[in-house]
Amino acid sequence: MKHLVMLGAGHAHVHLLSTLALQPMAGVQITLVAPYPRQLYSGMVPGFVAGHYTLEDCVIPLAPFLKNTAISWRQRSASGLDAATRTVTLDDGSTLHYDVLSINSGPVQDRPKIEAMMPGAREHALFVRPIEVFGALWPKVLALGQQKPLRVALIGGGAAGFELACAVAHRLPDSSVTLLSGDAPVGANYLPAVQARVTQALKKRRITVIQERAIGLKAGEVTLASGTRLACDVPLIAIGAQAPAWLQGSGLALDAQGFVAVDAFQRATSHPEVFAAGDMATRVDLDLPRSGVYAVRAGPPLTQNLRAVLAGVAPKAYTPQEKTLNLLSCGDRRAIASWGNWSAQGRWVWRLKDWIDRGFVKKYNRS
Repeated sequence: MKHLVMLGAGHAHVHLLSTLALQPMAGVQITLVAPYPRQLYSGMVPGFVAGHYTLEDCVIPLAPFLKNTAISWRQRSASGLDAATRTVTLDDGSTLHYDVLSINSGPVQDRPKIEAMMPGAREHALFVRPIEVFGALWPKVLALGQQKPLRVALIGGGAAGFELACAVAHRLPDSSVTLLSGDAPVGANYLPAVQARVTQALKKRRITVIQERAIGLKAGEVTLASGTRLACDVPLIAIGAQAPAWLQGSGLALDAQGFVAVDAFQRATSHPEVFAAGDMATRVDLDLPRSGVYAVRAGPPLTQNLRAVLAGVAPKAYTPQEKTLNLLSCGDRRAIASWGNWSAQGRWVWRLKDWIDRGFVKKYNRS
């Protein structure tokens, strides 16, 4: 019997899990490794912070997928991988041997690396990832902010930093919010028209933007690269997520940032028995941004190809669409949309985003 190890319960693996009760894989033993009993859908987290959703609105429980299946669930995380011996080491020291491995565990915020960049971060900052931990801790920040005005600093000028800054400003209107965008302007990965909309949205919400890096954190302050000290009660770290450290030394071919290099079949370029999807993978044949849209859409082709190789059938190449609809929430039930060179904003964009996000969770919520 072949052994498929599913490492993580990201968007693509949630889709695979949703198919296994009705369409089991004959002759295949499946082990799911996932540390949390549910997936907190990242696309709805800014809405949760803003108060538009409860935490339960944003989660997809895993247990219903496992019901009436022979899937073995290990509620652990990976701490090592040896691709040569096809062995995964878990955080309790146990090991799993696989015939086929699928990695969809999601990106991390590398605490040691961030601590080296910003001494004091581990002690004084609230990290956005793991997203499940952030979801559990945000209500404590909210409770504190409802007692007194807070000085909140978002560290990170990407989509997550922008959306969370707007969400915090909406939920805690008496608090001050500062967005530290680092060496680049906010939304630097977007076209100029979208960057202009982002800048306008931040000004309208009285969010202070400082284009500087944070280089240190202490109780009550953030030190900037210029030497300026920014008074801060709650620093939220929303910088771009990194690949997990255990991929280094795994033997897999990785890209320059440490993510798994994969081909058109979402297979590791160095080891065809290893698949990777979503934010954990980089297509070597395409230049794709790391976005939730691509992570979600990787699920069906990954499922199809895992079923194929485990049945001894050749996999099929997957070509994602060139353009995707990107939606940025602005905190107050408004949002910014972009599709190629086109962009728009308003309440109708929020309603569209809300419909898409709720639809995704509803599609996979079996509880």
